[in-house]
Amino acid sequence: MAIQKRKAKFNRRSPIAAAIVLAAGLLLSGGGYAIASSAVAAEAAPNAADIAEGHKLFLANCASCHGKNAEGTQNAPSLIGVGAASVDFQVSTGRMPGAASGPQLEVKPVQFNASQTAKMAAYVASLAPGPAIPDASLIAANGDSTRGGELFRINCAMCHNAAGAGGALTQGKYAPNLMGANPKEIYEALITGPQNMPVFNDANLTPADKNDVITYLMFLESNPSPGGNELGNLGPVVEGLFVWLAVLGGIIGITVWLGAKSN
Repeated sequence: MAIQKRKAKFNRRSPIAAAIVLAAGLLLSGGGYAIASSAVAAEAAPNAADIAEGHKLFLANCASCHGKNAEGTQNAPSLIGVGAASVDFQVSTGRMPGAASGPQLEVKPVQFNASQTAKMAAYVASLAPGPAIPDASLIAANGDSTRGGELFRINCAMCHNAAGAGGALTQGKYAPNLMGANPKEIYEALITGPQNMPVFNDANLTPADKNDVITYLMFLESNPSPGGNELGNLGPVVEGLFVWLAVLGGIIGITVWLGAKSN
């Protein structure tokens, strides 16, 4: 009995047994992770039929400017490497296909449904790696609105105004009003940098930072100005102009009226 106990004790403490247990644990955890990752990737990856259909839509509606292989032309840039998020943003907001050349693409009625847009995005994404369409967890608008306001004023307010009301840029360009934009549009704009906007990748603003910014903008949109009429949220210049035109104009009008009455 004592000999058996010593053997069992020896076996439990054997380096070989420990190595076998460690190897088995690594095999199980690594194998499980590989299976789960492949399942998620297979679920997220668009199928060949969607890519082929997206290619047909691209040839019919986009190739005349961007080239048959999205290589770009003198009229439009290459789309290789822009990712699915860029296509989804430009097409789902009506900016693309462009109606006419100009300093900036205008927002127009959307010309493609969600399925067609997703297929074109899948085709462009298949050409080269690029920013993907964000999932729901990234655009939940459940972050810190106070911190989001700080980040927005630091990174965005110089063009979009501190209240997201937009503003004029040079050479006929402008930063659009962000009120009315949905969370997915805002996130896609941040990661793709459409037109005059810089790209805010995860090294500039983390996904949590972007969610905070979106939360701030959604808060602004859902909460009216506590100070009364916001006058478009265009700042002190507009408010000062209102004072000059409305208040001082009224005083001048009363003065003229009193003078005419006395005569």
